[in-house]
Amino acid sequence: MPRPPILPLIEWRRVFDSGLIYAAWIAAGDNRDHAQKMEEMRRSQPLDAHVMGLLGALARPVHVIAIAEDWCGDVVRHVPVLEALADAAPNLKTRYIARAQWPDVFARFLTNGGEAIPKFIFLSDQFVECGNWGPMPADCRELIARGKACGDGGAARQKVSALYAADDIKRTVVNELLALIDIASSTTP
Repeated sequence: MPRPPILPLIEWRRVFDSGLIYAAWIAAGDNRDHAQKMEEMRRSQPLDAHVMGLLGALARPVHVIAIAEDWCGDVVRHVPVLEALADAAPNLKTRYIARAQWPDVFARFLTNGGEAIPKFIFLSDQFVECGNWGPMPADCRELIARGKACGDGGAARQKVSALYAADDIKRTVVNELLALIDIASSTTP
């Protein structure tokens, strides 16, 4: 039996260093309306006291590479959550890259073969990949997959919209991102 192809190693520090910090990414974007909306959402994103405590006490730095472009509705919805967490965590550093900037990186994070964004890649303080998130919460990804499987993507998108409306403070996204931050900052298995 032939060996599967081995993907080339990614120099995560190099990818991270090539990215833009949030403020520069927002300033460089093409959609001013989306930029303004993301800024408003970031500033108004509620974080519970226990979340603030966890973020303020990260044992080690965590680096997050966000593959994001400002035209995308899911980017507009979820980047502000990531940045609200970063605002509360001195040890959480984010950088933004476009899909075309690092196609070999993006190709590893397709969603069911599709080019969905955002994708957040969580790296340890040593730039070891520890997990990824996106383009939407797990329950929403499952609905979309079920919609594709049964041939009713429209109904699936309606259900996703209902889930988004039911979680207007994005508690699900906060919890999923916190779990990945916790893994990337771990000092013990």
